[in-house]
Amino acid sequence: MLLVSSISIFLALLFYFKYTNFIIEIVNNFTTQKIEFANIFLPLGISFYTFELISYVVDVFHKKIKPLKRFIDFSFYVSFFPHLVAGPIVRPHELIPQIFRKVNIDNTFIGSAVYYLCMGLFKKAVISDYISSNFVDRIFDNPTLYSGTENILGAYTYTLQIYCDFSGYSDMAIGIALLMGFHLPNNFNRPYQATSITDFWRRWHISLSLWLRDYLYISLGGNRKGRFRTYINLFLTMLLGGLWHGANFKFIFWGALHGLALVVEKLFQSIFRSKNIVQQNSASNFYRKIKLFLGSILTFHFVTFCWIFFRATTFESAFDMIYKITDGVDCKLLINILMGYEGVFTLVIIGYVLHFVPKNIDFATERILVKTPLIFQSILLSLFIWLVIQVKSAEVLPFIYFQF
Repeated sequence: MLLVSSISIFLALLFYFKYTNFIIEIVNNFTTQKIEFANIFLPLGISFYTFELISYVVDVFHKKIKPLKRFIDFSFYVSFFPHLVAGPIVRPHELIPQIFRKVNIDNTFIGSAVYYLCMGLFKKAVISDYISSNFVDRIFDNPTLYSGTENILGAYTYTLQIYCDFSGYSDMAIGIALLMGFHLPNNFNRPYQATSITDFWRRWHISLSLWLRDYLYISLGGNRKGRFRTYINLFLTMLLGGLWHGANFKFIFWGALHGLALVVEKLFQSIFRSKNIVQQNSASNFYRKIKLFLGSILTFHFVTFCWIFFRATTFESAFDMIYKITDGVDCKLLINILMGYEGVFTLVIIGYVLHFVPKNIDFATERILVKTPLIFQSILLSLFIWLVIQVKSAEVLPFIYFQF
């Protein structure tokens, strides 16, 4: 009774602040009533700390953690500010034990913090903000005014923008937490290198994917109640994951597309599993690499296609953009666009190169930075801050996930 009542209160508050006007809009569209929209101010980070509250009470109920004895400790867990606004979603067992540990900030903490802060600042304030204000926003706000070539480039550019924006925030949250002596989990693992949609969700917004799996998918029954029920549970999980992102049908549709893709993947895996096992023993490593390569290409383009609905202002705008894209690419126009937006696409290339750099290079860079003197780390961070000041937009662009 306490568990259900607690979760009900958390979800009721989230529903009121985030979905009241969405329900009013639906009622107005499908009935003759015209209800006035409520003047509701969305509290910052409500979606993230609601998920953390739910995970806390559920884990206490299942005796995975012991309940905190002091309210101030509980408040600290819920309101730890570095990750509060846009994640990562930190589970109780990841943060609570650190509250009672003696803080010891050594060179490793500081060096790693500088690395994450520099990477986060560069991805968000240099790459994401610049390509957003100078190209992406123009295309998505008025797709019919631009050619199919420009719309295609807009889709690929937004695919990079949302990654740099969101992973940049996560990097900075991890860096700030390290400066305070706390470890936060990584939230991204090169998602556009994924070889399937399942693999993509193991790499993108990892903390949300794990939360949805453990507290929603498994609660719905997971894969324990037959194949058909597994497909339904997968689809519902992604559908609700889309609704969590925003009170709008385009987010629900975006979640439905990913849910349908996961179901199709599972279906094909179940059909060809025995055949694949036989072939895998005799197939060469070359054919396996070709399969993974084709899988990564298909996954990347499917994800890019879905981002159109995520970013578009309306459904009509999304379909207008897709219609323009079907016009194809004009090679002469493509060259003119790339030359006309030289700064934008230089950063796009840098962003994609950083994303596809092997992980061991990242680890090596972080280890080198950890071993450098504190004065060098301070100078490097100052240089990145100076760089941000030089290229920043006239207006401060909020993080994309602030709205969720």
